[in-house]
Amino acid sequence: MKLYVSVDMEGITGLADYTYVTAGERNYEAARQTMTKEANTVIEQAVQSGASEILVNDSHSKMNNILFEELHEEANLISGDFKQFSMVHGLDNSFDGVCFLGYHSRASMPGVMSHSMSFTVKTMYLNDVEVGEIGMNAYVAGYHGVPVIMLAGDDGACREIEALIPGVVTAAVKQSISRSCVKTLHPKKARALLAEKTMEAVTNRKEIKPLTPPDNPILKMEFNNYGQAEWAALMPGVTIIEGTTMVEYKSKDMLEAFRAMLVMLELACQAKYC
Repeated sequence: MKLYVSVDMEGITGLADYTYVTAGERNYEAARQTMTKEANTVIEQAVQSGASEILVNDSHSKMNNILFEELHEEANLISGDFKQFSMVHGLDNSFDGVCFLGYHSRASMPGVMSHSMSFTVKTMYLNDVEVGEIGMNAYVAGYHGVPVIMLAGDDGACREIEALIPGVVTAAVKQSISRSCVKTLHPKKARALLAEKTMEAVTNRKEIKPLTPPDNPILKMEFNNYGQAEWAALMPGVTIIEGTTMVEYKSKDMLEAFRAMLVMLELACQAKYC
């Protein structure tokens, strides 16, 4: 069995605000330790449950947060921030399942540090389905025919994926009190929960169906201000929906839609005085 693990940071146990997830802030180095330990818990349990190959993708910010020398030796790691498919780079149809670890809810929703890829984004839609990082990444997995079998993060992230994927296994390691305050499990209890849920997900993986994306998906992205939409619309094929800060892009498949999202985000971030 071959397993893919995408590890974000905002949904890791105990992390409550930007001081934990921003390099150079006072809580960041401790948070890296917790992030790495939780990845190791998932890897170890997956190995015990029959995984013969595990690929971990560091999926937060500059994507070099996991302490690679302390990562479980049975996993390979993708580390670094220029990736054509960002949080799901390296994922293809050779995998048997995907786990999302440390995930958070989408922009404009309750949840600790909720956002969608960038703070420029207010909402995103794939056809008529509102999505954030969870939805976009799960649809890429589905494009390859691979199911997302587990998500661990805050309670908002768990609710979000449960609405998208019937039967997906979730592990809520903390509850959001506000966008920068959580009620969290103790790390030891959180790791025990992660081990339990990883075993459940791997055992039941064949019962969970891939989230199949639509053919020729239409991607819509609503930005926080018009300047960001103007920058995003510099990309060929993108139009601004009149009277809104939302842009639209008609793509040939899910992979093109995903890469279009990344390009528009980079362009939108060029807008100043936000």
